[in-house]
Amino acid sequence: MKKELRSRIFCASLLILLVAQNQASSLSMEPASAPQSSHQMYGEGSLQPEDCGPRCTDRCSATAFKKPCLFFCRKCCATCLCVPPGTYGNKQMCPCYNNWKTKRGGPKCP
Repeated sequence: MKKELRSRIFCASLLILLVAQNQASSLSMEPASAPQSSHQMYGEGSLQPEDCGPRCTDRCSATAFKKPCLFFCRKCCATCLCVPPGTYGNKQMCPCYNNWKTKRGGPKCP
């Protein structure tokens, strides 16, 4: 009888420990709550889909090829929810945007 009770207590303790560990790991994986103003924030998922248009307009403002730049920027933003700051470079701030390649291996996102 005592052996069965110890076994049940052990199993219950193990189950509680596993549940607590699972909750702790899921909490650590959730992004920290960000302020609503995302104009200073960059990184994957930092934008809402409706923010892509203005960000891409800024990103493509210095190029002579606005239509293709805007098309690919919006496509990349819709997938990555991120547009690097500035009109050129800074792609390391958006790894998804930076690592998306064309069939030929060139950069897909402007």
